[in-house]
Amino acid sequence: MRTFFKGTLLLIIAAFIGECIEFLVNMVLARELGEKGMGLYMSILPSIFLIVILASLELPIAISKFAAEQEERYHRSMLKHATSLTVLFTGALLIVAVLVLPYIPVFDDYHPMVRWIVVALIPIISLTSITRGYFMGTHAMGKIAFSNFLRKFVQLLLLVFIYRLLEFETNTSILVALCTIVVADLVVLGYLGVNYILQLKELNRRPISYLDKKIVRRNLLSVSVPTTGLRIFHSVSHAVQPFLIKAALVASGLSAGLATEHFGLLAGVALSIGFFPAFIAHSLLIVLIPTVSKAHADKNYAMLQSLLQKVMRFTALYGIPAVIVFYIFAEPLTQLFFKSNSAELYLQILWPYFLFHFFIIPMQAFLIGLGLVSDAFYHQIWSTIISFVLMYVLGSIQELQMEGVIIGMNTGAVLVALMHYLTICKKIGVTVLMREPVKRYS
Repeated sequence: MRTFFKGTLLLIIAAFIGECIEFLVNMVLARELGEKGMGLYMSILPSIFLIVILASLELPIAISKFAAEQEERYHRSMLKHATSLTVLFTGALLIVAVLVLPYIPVFDDYHPMVRWIVVALIPIISLTSITRGYFMGTHAMGKIAFSNFLRKFVQLLLLVFIYRLLEFETNTSILVALCTIVVADLVVLGYLGVNYILQLKELNRRPISYLDKKIVRRNLLSVSVPTTGLRIFHSVSHAVQPFLIKAALVASGLSAGLATEHFGLLAGVALSIGFFPAFIAHSLLIVLIPTVSKAHADKNYAMLQSLLQKVMRFTALYGIPAVIVFYIFAEPLTQLFFKSNSAELYLQILWPYFLFHFFIIPMQAFLIGLGLVSDAFYHQIWSTIISFVLMYVLGSIQELQMEGVIIGMNTGAVLVALMHYLTICKKIGVTVLMREPVKRYS
């Protein structure tokens, strides 16, 4: 448990610095791109992140879970098989991307090079996934923390330098912003890659036991495939969401250009501010996956119950004050980006969306560690369907517009949080209020 808290604290500190940098990145982009440009940038990001998820195959989670459950003498063999699997998959995905991306219409409104930026990301993300997953599983959280900070710092440095040095039209400015993401990920790959090679040399000096290739691949895929499915669904829904929101706003009477601007205020300003404290939740997720996996493998339900209580209390401790601050200081916070009353209102009424997501993220780590990825997938499907229906129906009402969209977003967050929580309680043997333990564990 001491390792868990030490790793979490280290990640939170590094992530806080990283999120401050991310906040500055979004401010730079907002001022450079303008409202419409920011809307276009935020609209394309979910589609790019979908490709990134495919490239990673969620191997960081699968490898971290496997490494946490196995003795160190099996790690060298596991990594060898994981690498061969990654190389095969990356090659296949690169071929598909080169053949398919030129015909995907979502990129038509952007610079032609954006498609090839996505192709360049695929091998970088795939190789980084192996190193990141292994360091997560062995609780080398210092390397994970520094790599997260490094990625955002390099991106900010490049953006500030390039935008001050040169002037671009909107499409080229968006391309430059996306290029900085690729370069930052390449730097992270270099950092983690060097440390990974050093770690492999250290493993070679210790006793090694070999695992069957089929067993390793089956174990890795049993986690990575459903988790990838969950992430793909999540990314597809987020890729569709900008177009759904804009379609609802247009149906309510707004012009297409004005709808894009309002989406830019929602995604580029309100969501950027509201999700600022989520770095704590993501830090918990990184440490929780191997910790919960190990406790579940050892059938240590007492530790799982205690861990759930501590995570819920800690999340409430920072989440509730955070949304109160956002609600009270919405005006000065949003004016750091744009002077817009709409952005201020969106930030205020999105407070349930932010608060429940602070709980959802660590609970998803519990579900993965407990082997309940399929449950998390079903929860996401049902909540998304209900959320999307409400977003379009309410958002297309002239009197509501974006407020109606946000009601749908809030509803989806509440639903998925409740379903996650009830499923975890049932699995580890506690009541909903976590007071009296249930004697039977399923």
